[in-house]
Amino acid sequence: MNKIATYMDREHRRCDEQYAAAEAAIARKDWDTAEDDFAAFLRMFELHLDKEERVLFPRLDRAMGNAYGPTAVMRAEHGHMRDTLCEMSAALTRRDAEDFFDNADTLRVLMHQHNLKEEGILYPHADRALADQADAVIAGMESLALAEAGSPA
Repeated sequence: MNKIATYMDREHRRCDEQYAAAEAAIARKDWDTAEDDFAAFLRMFELHLDKEERVLFPRLDRAMGNAYGPTAVMRAEHGHMRDTLCEMSAALTRRDAEDFFDNADTLRVLMHQHNLKEEGILYPHADRALADQADAVIAGMESLALAEAGSPA
């Protein structure tokens, strides 16, 4: 059973779809829609990272007895992606499509490599290592989503 992997893979696809909508709006220079779509993507993406960093990774670290292994690499990559997204946000604020897409190229490479590692290695490992906790892990991630939905924007 691949509960965690399936849940997280689905989140990757939803983030990808929202990002594609933002990118399409920027390409059309529909700046108001682009700002809304990119802001929605950033909320989804940050929530996804929070689910990993606050729920999945700590449990995986405990199960492996190692907080300096694969999850440390994933956290570092999250930082690189967040930095790139800040640059993209600034470009969007300036309505600078060229700078946005220059940074988007970097983000695309970072996300592709990152997702390959998560989907091919980390999530399947989480399903094995946390098999008896999978429902609790997913419930914990869902509670973060509910808390986010209930908090003021």
